[in-house]
Amino acid sequence: MSEIIIYTDGGCRGNQNKENIGGWGVVLEYNGNIKELYEGERNTTNNKMELTGVIRALEALKTTNLPVKLHADSSYVINNANKYMEGWKRKGWRKSDGKIVENVELWKRLYDLIKMQDDLELIKVKGHADNEGNNRADELANIAMDEVE
Repeated sequence: MSEIIIYTDGGCRGNQNKENIGGWGVVLEYNGNIKELYEGERNTTNNKMELTGVIRALEALKTTNLPVKLHADSSYVINNANKYMEGWKRKGWRKSDGKIVENVELWKRLYDLIKMQDDLELIKVKGHADNEGNNRADELANIAMDEVE
């Protein structure tokens, strides 16, 4: 059976500044066909862009019954999403200090998309290394940021 291979990346120039530019990039591969997606936005965060890339990749899928291997270099996204897939359930969307979890709407959307897939594997890859798919997703995220500037 064929599988869908996905690489995602997100980034933000000036992440800690009030005014910044972010972008995400996605590479989807299936049966020798490649589709690339990317988009940028102003006044965002690196984590939001990492999450958005994964969400947009899963939203782009036209089926839920093929095996999907999604690669990302974000420990923030991969570790938390894998915990969820392993059965971890949130008791709520507030931290111990009472504050709402950052990017809660994105996390809810991601968890909904994860539940839709029959066979999804989330794989952490090393960023800015020798992974061609991850490097291309990073390039796309940078193209997106360039287009916003």
